[in-house]
Amino acid sequence: MPIYRVIQQGVGELHLREWRRRVLHTVGLLLLVLAGCAAGLIVLDTSTQLLPAKLFRGLWNALNLITTLGDFSGLDQREKVFMMVTMVAFLTIGGYTLSSLTGFLSSDAVMTRRENRKVENKLDRLVDHVIVVGFGGLGRQVAGRLQEAGERVIVIDRSEEQSAQASGLGYLVVQGDAGLDDAVLDHSRIEQAKALVVTTEDPDRKLSITLMAHSRNPKLKILVTGANDSRAALLHRAGATQIVVAEDLIAGALVDRLGKEEKG
Repeated sequence: MPIYRVIQQGVGELHLREWRRRVLHTVGLLLLVLAGCAAGLIVLDTSTQLLPAKLFRGLWNALNLITTLGDFSGLDQREKVFMMVTMVAFLTIGGYTLSSLTGFLSSDAVMTRRENRKVENKLDRLVDHVIVVGFGGLGRQVAGRLQEAGERVIVIDRSEEQSAQASGLGYLVVQGDAGLDDAVLDHSRIEQAKALVVTTEDPDRKLSITLMAHSRNPKLKILVTGANDSRAALLHRAGATQIVVAEDLIAGALVDRLGKEEKG
């Protein structure tokens, strides 16, 4: 499954704009060589033909030079030398252009932009999906259980490695920092989602993601893990629907285990 990389999207746009600028620059240079070739041949033409005929002959031979389809045997020695110099200039510009433009089109940023376009078509059709932020140990478990329950899941992670792991398991993935970049949640279709599960361990990122998600979709169900009761209260004020406090879960599990052992 391809990955939508918010981190590289802007860079890809810049690369493509630079590529278009270079194409226009190259076309201008080639036209300049063509005009210079035609003008040089007109100046070197010592025949008694009228100027329109000389113009046509110069332009004809210049175009033949570029297309390599012409026969230049009718040129005199000076014209042939001039044509050879023009050929070298044309080949130099063409070679530089080919290597430069090919490198731009195969750059990581441009390839990322192409991949993003493929993912956009799938993201744009999503509604009532669940967004899981973070694909560490907990995030992987949550995403797996949601998928088993028949939910459509989108994974958000800023790590290249974890994003690749989620993609390899068949999840739709948006790579980026949901706590810093508004575009990450926007591309995850936060306004059309029905739930958001925040599994990242960083408490500040949990808070910022909760605030940003709630501001975009006040009706969104937001589930977050909290380190303690005071942190849970803060997350609740930020817009979290439910806060799971790890200490409470562990304490409850220990008490349940103890009770079962005593009864046994």
